[in-house]
Amino acid sequence: MIKWGIVGAGNIAHSFSKDLALVIGGELTAVASRDLDKARSFANEYGAPNAFGSYEELFTSNTVDVIYIATPHTTHAELSIAAMKAGKNVLCEKPVGVNKGEVEAMIKVAKENNVFFMEALWTRFNPTIKKVKELVDNGTIGDIGYLHADFAFYALDRDENGRLLNPALAGGSLLDIGIYPIFLSYLMLGRPKDIKATANFYKTGVEVQISMIFNYEKAQAILYSGLNSNSEMKAEIAGSKGSIFVHPRWHETSGYTLEINGDSSVVEVGKVGKGYTYEIEEVHKCLNAGKTESDLWSHQNSRDLIEIMDTVRSKTGIVFPFE
Repeated sequence: MIKWGIVGAGNIAHSFSKDLALVIGGELTAVASRDLDKARSFANEYGAPNAFGSYEELFTSNTVDVIYIATPHTTHAELSIAAMKAGKNVLCEKPVGVNKGEVEAMIKVAKENNVFFMEALWTRFNPTIKKVKELVDNGTIGDIGYLHADFAFYALDRDENGRLLNPALAGGSLLDIGIYPIFLSYLMLGRPKDIKATANFYKTGVEVQISMIFNYEKAQAILYSGLNSNSEMKAEIAGSKGSIFVHPRWHETSGYTLEINGDSSVVEVGKVGKGYTYEIEEVHKCLNAGKTESDLWSHQNSRDLIEIMDTVRSKTGIVFPFE
């Protein structure tokens, strides 16, 4: 049985814990928060025997095999590094770091301590996304010429000190949700040879919408993320022989539509829980095989992704005050 610890007791930690309960072979055994009462209440809710009022106490305890980091972006590197230096395996919420420097430092510590380390890019392990990648790779829709993906929701009514609108917490749409469309383009088409991007900013200084064009040798991807409106969130991948439409919300989808020669077929792949179950299963698989990184989402994949996001940021002037 693989014993999990969770750092941070916010919304995503709740979603993750609910899905962990659906996975055979893993259990939540410890929760850490800077607020001990919050940690205790979270631990009680999910039946975890251990609650800690500091992150360090969890890292140095012998209560867990792997730690899931579910805190705001700006603490990912620091907390992952502390956990790995204490010899713990780590699954860190995306984006794994806010810039390439952080990500490189994390990978270095993972290798030095010979521990498993992975970015929690849960969409990579979604069964529909895996199937769509298989269809793209085996030429079902021919040579890809166009990809479109978006991710937006209205958040301008949120607390300006909260993680989405606060520049000190690396707020804005790009790192939080823009990472998904960028990921899809990278997964299906690889690294772009050229990137164009334009962004609009909010009064707090964070970017609140960004449009990107990724140019490839024979394809283009049109990508978007935003916090000032909703978007459809249906992804489209079009090739010389046909198209695939990933059903909304595509990043946590349970099906797709395949169109070839005017014939359309809807495929419901389904999913277990919200979908965090699949990244949890991947971690279990890697740990049981003694691996320190995943083949499906490797350290190099995380490096590539952050480099692309750093490039987008440099083109649009997205800078955080702590950098």
